[in-house]
Amino acid sequence: MSMNRDPNYGRLLANRYQIAELVGEGAMGRVYRAKDTVLGGVTVAIKFLSQTLLNNNMRERFEREATISALLGEKSIHVVRVKDYGVDKHEIPFYVMEYLSGESLSDIIRYQPLPLPRFLTLTRHICLGLESAHQGISFNGELCRIIHRDIKPSNIIVVQDPTLGEVAKILDFGIAKLILSNAAQTQSFMGTLAYCSPEQIEGKELDNRSDIYSLGVMMYEMLTTNMPIMPQNSSFGGWYQAHHEFQPEAFDPSWQLPTELTNLVMSCLSKKREDRPQSVREILPILETLLKKSKSQAPKTNANPVKSIKKVEPKKNQAQAQEKTIEAVPSITEICLKTSWPKDKPIKKIVFAQLLNSPVGELPALLVMLDYADILNRMSSIRYNQFLFLNHPHPMLLWITLLYNPEFGPRWLPCYLDLKSEKGQKISRALSVSGSYRILFFALNKPEQCQNVAISNIEPQNSRMLRQWADSSKLIPSSRNPQLAKELLRKELEKLKPKILIKMESFTTKNFN
Repeated sequence: MSMNRDPNYGRLLANRYQIAELVGEGAMGRVYRAKDTVLGGVTVAIKFLSQTLLNNNMRERFEREATISALLGEKSIHVVRVKDYGVDKHEIPFYVMEYLSGESLSDIIRYQPLPLPRFLTLTRHICLGLESAHQGISFNGELCRIIHRDIKPSNIIVVQDPTLGEVAKILDFGIAKLILSNAAQTQSFMGTLAYCSPEQIEGKELDNRSDIYSLGVMMYEMLTTNMPIMPQNSSFGGWYQAHHEFQPEAFDPSWQLPTELTNLVMSCLSKKREDRPQSVREILPILETLLKKSKSQAPKTNANPVKSIKKVEPKKNQAQAQEKTIEAVPSITEICLKTSWPKDKPIKKIVFAQLLNSPVGELPALLVMLDYADILNRMSSIRYNQFLFLNHPHPMLLWITLLYNPEFGPRWLPCYLDLKSEKGQKISRALSVSGSYRILFFALNKPEQCQNVAISNIEPQNSRMLRQWADSSKLIPSSRNPQLAKELLRKELEKLKPKILIKMESFTTKNFN
């Protein structure tokens, strides 16, 4: 049986770029790894604008993102570099970026905080990239300052440079705002709730100090793996209250962090922007002074400096080996598409959770069966997720996924996990570790094989709660009435649905009209 492959796999784009595999997906589009056949097979990344966003407003925003990244990439090595821009034969815009074979900062700090010297080095790189954006670029003959508006660990990638060593680069200027002089700025909320400044979550006019607040949240997380503030719940209103009213958690004295550094982070987290550093230029000297101190205090060795060059070689060999075997190792998307509908499940519209075996370990997934036409409609939906936990009368988790499309309406995909069961425990922990999950779509009239795949990302604070709920559930006595817990959660979902839909309608109205 032939596999339902992504139509872009193997495609030659613009008679130049050979597309290999999907490597990322976001609100504005998909990113693929490809080879530049004109330049001898150099690996590049190609980002396509989502077909659901093919209107003039989004085309202009996408082209603007490409322009911003291209111009900033020329100014700073700490911003991902854009090399080409075009429109394919289907009139879908794309741009070509340098392919960054590195590690996301969110993955680096997932389990442990950064050592001080590494924190200072990477934060300095991020600040240099931000400073180049805040200083501005020449756009249509005018100097325009850029506010990123979505600084967070997942938008920072750390790569190994043969000359410079470890380098941090800022990704995703997709929602960046050009601050044009003498131009009216329309305001709307865009960003990631956990990292938003108070003024950003209000939809106010922003300046560079909003990015500095987000930087403060991220610095705290880099140093502790914790968030400086946590809401009472993960809703928009919960984060609004937290950013406006809750004070950041103080640093534990046992961590022995320099006072200058903790003061800097706390000043970046000030509720009022006038109380924060007024520019990144005020932050950089503090980081550089602390970096010099940390290097002078580091234990000295008699190591031969040549060893620092030799360390690069395994990276090259590893990259070459990976390139040779890339066709032999299936991508996660291909693994999903090869997945069969379990024989013990009925052929009807249901949703259930499953762990998928992959080269990177077991990955959480939702398997969903719908009409084939509905599947096609749902691939253009906004994906939203939320988790509800009930510890009494039985530890039960309600995993809520919503596929929302203004044209076709909402499609709710609720899934219940019994956290007293081994399967529920494993899936909850897998969700916590991966920070995302796949949604595998099966058609009623073609049930044998997965028809399409989507990915939904989980907010970092929700990932942490999933782990905490799994841990606490092991200590809760078993109940003979898990169905009652399910019914209570089902009623709670019905209460939540109108609120979630209002949020989705507001989001699409503000951002896509």
